[in-house]
Amino acid sequence: QVQLVESGGGLVQAGGSLRLSCAPSGSIASIQTMGWHRQAPGKQRELVATVTSGGITNLAGSVKGRFTISRDNAKNTVYLQMNSLKPEDTAVYYCNADLWSDGAWRNYWGQGTQVTVSS
Repeated sequence: QVQLVESGGGLVQAGGSLRLSCAPSGSIASIQTMGWHRQAPGKQRELVATVTSGGITNLAGSVKGRFTISRDNAKNTVYLQMNSLKPEDTAVYYCNADLWSDGAWRNYWGQGTQVTVSS
């Protein structure tokens, strides 16, 4: 069964950097848009960034200029480089991707990785 596997979360001081990675396990024929969402305690899940298979990116206004999303199609991996982190970036970050699996396009979510930014 296909799963999205995330890594790279952790604890960092304000102003620091982290890089998140996400890749599907199992056999994947094709991947369309990949992205990251986040959910802070007591808040709704929100979009952080997406990248299409052609490399077109979209970032939320709150992270523009600080975060960068990229992907390595050869490795089926999406990255989120987070710089100048702020305490308000603290959240569980979830990877999301549209994958061709078992004869259909399906939307998958990772299990989430915690990012904590201390002031």
